[in-house]
Formats: sequence, C-alpha cells, structure tokens
Amino acid sequence: MFQNFWFNVEYGINHVLDINAYDHVLFLIVLTVSYVFKDWKRVLLLVSMFTLGHTLSLVLAAYNVVRVNAQIVEFLIPITILIVALFNVFTSGKGAQREKVGVLFLSTLFFGLIHGLGFAREFQMLLGDSDNKLALLLEFALGIELAQIIIVFLVLFLGYVVQTIFRFSKRDWIMVVSAIVVGLVIPMILNSDFLS
Repeated sequence: MFQNFWFNVEYGINHVLDINAYDHVLFLIVLTVSYVFKDWKRVLLLVSMFTLGHTLSLVLAAYNVVRVNAQIVEFLIPITILIVALFNVFTSGKGAQREKVGVLFLSTLFFGLIHGLGFAREFQMLLGDSDNKLALLLEFALGIELAQIIIVFLVLFLGYVVQTIFRFSKRDWIMVVSAIVVGLVIPMILNSDFLS
C-alpha cells in the first residue's frame, strides 16, 4: 500500500524534475522569478493553481471526458511559457504581479490545464485498468506539488543570492532570467511537430 503510494508520489516528482522534459521547470522559473521569499504565500497559491489545472486535465483525460491532439498541446506548452516570460520582461519592476493577481491566477490555472493535457496520454498508460484512478491521481498531484515547491524554493533562493550578494536589481534579475527562458522556448516552438 505505502509502496504504491510512494511510487505514485515519486512518479509525480520525477515528472516535474525530468531533465529531458524541462518545460515544466521553465514554466515554474518564469512564474516565480518576479517574487521574493516574503511573497511565499502568493507563490504557493500560484503553484497550487498550476497543480490544480494539471490534475484537472488528467482527471478529464483519465475518465475519457476529453481527447486532444498531442501535437497541438505540445505546441501550446512552450507558447504558455513564452507568454509568461514576455509578461515578465514587459512588466518587470512595475509591480504588475501584485496588481494583476487575478489574471495571473487564471492564466496559471489555464497553463496547468495545457501542461496536464500534454502528459495525459502517458498518464493513461500508467493508470492502465486501475480501479482507483482518483487515489492515483491525487498521489501523483502530491508528487508534482512537492517537486514544484523544491523548484520554487531554488528560484527564490537564487534570486535572493543574486540580488543581495551580487547586488543585481530585481528588475535586471527578472529581465535576464526571463530572456534566457525566451531563448530556450523559441526553438521548442519552432521545432514543434505542429509547425512541420
């Protein structure tokens, strides 16, 4: 029982931390880079909205409520990352993350839905003929949430180090990190099967 529980949680953790599928990490980086440790409640809420969207789309796929074209989803995933990165670039230093919190929460939920749909097919194979789909989904979601908290902590910690020890301004930190992510996702978009 516990072995199965831990396997599913670990599967969720590995899903996020998979070095070959770093899109999830890139999204978390651009989502978190604008914040500092004192904003931890807001960041945790944002990350949880993402997990909620991700889990919701897996539930819909697991119970065959939705079926989506994998190529479209694989194209939309880097697009969502690009949107958040560009949002950061154009609003860094303007406090937009505070003012537009509703927009950010809704868009994060939507991005979670898109990312979850991208993983739905693989997740259905994991489920197989399991009688307890919901428990498996929740255990997997717990793993995702744990991995996301690790990444968020690392991004906040790096931001703290760069801004206090190396005296980077917050605006420069946001701009540099978001620009790097833009540079990484553009090839993902251009190499997408959807465009070929």
